[in-house]
Amino acid sequence: MSRMAVYPGTFDPITFGHMDLAARAAKMVDCLLVAVAQQPDKQPLFSVEQRVGLVSRALADIPNVQVVAFDGLLVDFCRAYGARMVVRGMRALSDFEYEFQMALTNRVLAHEELDTVFLMPKRDYIFLSSSVVKQIARFGGEVASFVPPNVEEALRTVYGGGKDDHSC
Repeated sequence: MSRMAVYPGTFDPITFGHMDLAARAAKMVDCLLVAVAQQPDKQPLFSVEQRVGLVSRALADIPNVQVVAFDGLLVDFCRAYGARMVVRGMRALSDFEYEFQMALTNRVLAHEELDTVFLMPKRDYIFLSSSVVKQIARFGGEVASFVPPNVEEALRTVYGGGKDDHSC
């Protein structure tokens, strides 16, 4: 029986922080499913198909990672794949209350057969979020330090590449 974990998220877009967690989680299991959530209520910048493509390309060098889209309850997704572990990132204390509540809720819904493992990103990425990256990109800022080249290119396509020229 292989050890399988699910790393769920919206990944809109995937960042180096997400990639760091996926790489470290993949070392802990035989197969890591990166589950890209549909999340239409969040009004994502990229479609779920685009996000699956961006995530797949960003994580292509990790052999035991599979990227799939999902919709619905995470516990149902985990049950369908036979996964008994969920991996979540914890950047700051402000993440704890929500993540703890979700982990306990998932355990109840899964009849105690689903555990959540919390990983902290590298210190370099502790501040990083997809929302911050989108805001920087929207205003023409440099995002190469935060996302892989394929994501940077996708953001440039959405927001445009240049800054306004305000010279006198």
